[in-house]
Amino acid sequence: MQARNRPLRSRRQLIGGIGATLLFAPSVLRAETRASVRRNASSFRTHDWQDHFDRLGKGIIIADTNSRALQQWTADGEMFLYPTSVPMTDELTQRGYTEIVFKDPEPDWTPTPSMRERDPSLPAYMPPGPDNPLGVRSLHLTWQYYRIHGTHDTRKIGRRSSSGCIGLYNEHIIEVFNRTPVGTQVKLI
Repeated sequence: MQARNRPLRSRRQLIGGIGATLLFAPSVLRAETRASVRRNASSFRTHDWQDHFDRLGKGIIIADTNSRALQQWTADGEMFLYPTSVPMTDELTQRGYTEIVFKDPEPDWTPTPSMRERDPSLPAYMPPGPDNPLGVRSLHLTWQYYRIHGTHDTRKIGRRSSSGCIGLYNEHIIEVFNRTPVGTQVKLI
């Protein structure tokens, strides 16, 4: 008889445990809903452009340095999401509103004075090409030295690895470049 009692006691404990779990589940779900942030399957935080801009205008780009993602909206409201590289430290980037002022289809590269100071071995200049740190396309912002550009070093994407710019895979910057007119609104957060 004791053998029978053990399974019955275990069943009661199991049923009691399930009951307690179901009793507390709604509060757990409510807490999770209150603290939740919209995230896609890649764990990028997504934003609504309306939370940052009054109108779409020629288009919008939001680069989130925390989730390391770039969202782009075209003038007709179509949205695209890309993984990015972001600055190595918070001190190396600007945050706030800017816009695209120039589109460079074959970027050359000259390290900034602060980059040369940090690493004197950098070349003084690098022409366009496959090893160029700006990749195959570059979008210039109103802030001097800051760009949204491609990279030949795919290990940088998803990391804090840039000297201030937002980097994309070369195939992604081509897509963004092709649908981004000069005057596109940009926000770095």
